[in-house]
Amino acid sequence: MGLIVILISKYIVPKGYIGITIFPFMFLKYKALKWNKVLINHEKIHLRQQLELLILPFFVFYGFEFIVRLIIYRKWMLAYKNISFEREAYKNEKSLDYLRSRPFWAFLKYY
Repeated sequence: MGLIVILISKYIVPKGYIGITIFPFMFLKYKALKWNKVLINHEKIHLRQQLELLILPFFVFYGFEFIVRLIIYRKWMLAYKNISFEREAYKNEKSLDYLRSRPFWAFLKYY
């Protein structure tokens, strides 16, 4: 996937979360999280999603879907967990080889 830049910042990562990815950067709340293979894989899945949608459209779709899910579920965390991009990442984060065989635009399966 190329160069991934991991940065540590408890200020950039929103409260209630431990990591956030904004291509090509992966921001983690704490240094020790750099060795959390499941978390890193989850964030790498987001990097792939961002690349497939040419980065900016990913954030537009992500934000729009979050708003729709928030209207439906009326609970922040439930809306977040049901965003198609997050559903794909959470379902496959423990499969460390997932990105090797992941089909193009696989997140659509989780919509």
